[in-house]
Amino acid sequence: MTEHSIRPSEALKHVRYEIRGRLARRAHELERQGYEIISLNIGNPRAFGLRTPETMRLAMIENLGEAEGYCHQKGIFPAREAVVMQQQGRGVTGVTAEEVFIGNGVSELIDLTLRALLNDGDEVLVPSPDYPLWTAAVTLNRGRAVHYPCRPEHRFIPDPEEVARLVTPRTRAVVIINPNNPTGAVYPRAVLEALARLAERSGLVVFSDEIYDQMTYDGAQFVPMATLVRDTLCATLSGLSKVYRACGYRVGWVSFSGRTHAAGEYLSALELLSSLRLCSNVLAQWSVQTALGGHQSVLELVAPGGRLHDSRAAILDATARSRFLRLAPPGGAMYAFVGIDTGVLPDFDDQQFALELLEQKHVLIAPGVSFNVPYRNHFRITNLPDAATLREVFTRIEDLLTGYAGARRADLGGTSKVVNARFK
Repeated sequence: MTEHSIRPSEALKHVRYEIRGRLARRAHELERQGYEIISLNIGNPRAFGLRTPETMRLAMIENLGEAEGYCHQKGIFPAREAVVMQQQGRGVTGVTAEEVFIGNGVSELIDLTLRALLNDGDEVLVPSPDYPLWTAAVTLNRGRAVHYPCRPEHRFIPDPEEVARLVTPRTRAVVIINPNNPTGAVYPRAVLEALARLAERSGLVVFSDEIYDQMTYDGAQFVPMATLVRDTLCATLSGLSKVYRACGYRVGWVSFSGRTHAAGEYLSALELLSSLRLCSNVLAQWSVQTALGGHQSVLELVAPGGRLHDSRAAILDATARSRFLRLAPPGGAMYAFVGIDTGVLPDFDDQQFALELLEQKHVLIAPGVSFNVPYRNHFRITNLPDAATLREVFTRIEDLLTGYAGARRADLGGTSKVVNARFK
């Protein structure tokens, strides 16, 4: 009998998600060997002791009996209405529960909203660096991700004129991630207004990923994109995972505003796709109304003296003290996108560094190339650990970089070749 290999779909050929890729798999192997790994590759609050507000858990317990059957494909009404009320409170007009869809996290909704929109070869403007699911979802849904640069020398803020030059007749949408993952940049109002006008002139759908909307630091002002977009369709995506520390609940939402009257067929297509997956997690939806309408405990975490504020301060201090590291201070979210001064380390490679940091110092980070950038001298970490843990992390990072710059560089390069061979 002839043995036939089972090959994966060609659609996956250009799809990657290195945040949970080979480095993460190697970290699991090391943990099984007994090593304690400090995992900074993923923004998972529960892993660092940050709990979901108790009121949200109680809301699910009290509605357990209401969660045993399917719900409407768009989600339960109290959850959708809570999203409407939040948007109205921010000055967004024209949104009703009919324009809100609840999904199994924002991740599912990114896929569904793009699948309902794209045809073969359609282009979507995506920031670089980006949260890589956006690029992957565009690719999987037959589109082409066109990356607009958010340059380190500009504090990772995009230039709307540069974005405009990338628009072609095939461009269907523009993705805006604000506050940004992975950089923590919080976009100024003037930049967002310019991007809104660009989308309106070009007839582009605006996908505004605002999952970190209430995570800002030191006076940074978050501006909801839906308050600026009037003459095209704006899709605002958010959820419970980050602000409410409920990643495992898998609840996200997308609300549509702007020219919804001209998007009836598109919204019907999205409802069809929502129906095919029946509905999203019903039990966790019962926590949405409590979350959005209750006390916003995240504000205490990001304020001076709060856990996330102090952890961010530890990162800022460590990078400022380093002769190797450079950082545009993150104004929001839960990450830092740290750069290496290539004038000091001209041969630095982010993937090699991430691998050696894991093998030698037992710290797991995400190399910058994971986020669809053309350069190789950045890495992303999360500021979810406490400040003391992060100070220890940067001590290990500094030690490894000092070795690169010193007499041990050749030995470290040889070690890297041996380690890399394990992955071939």
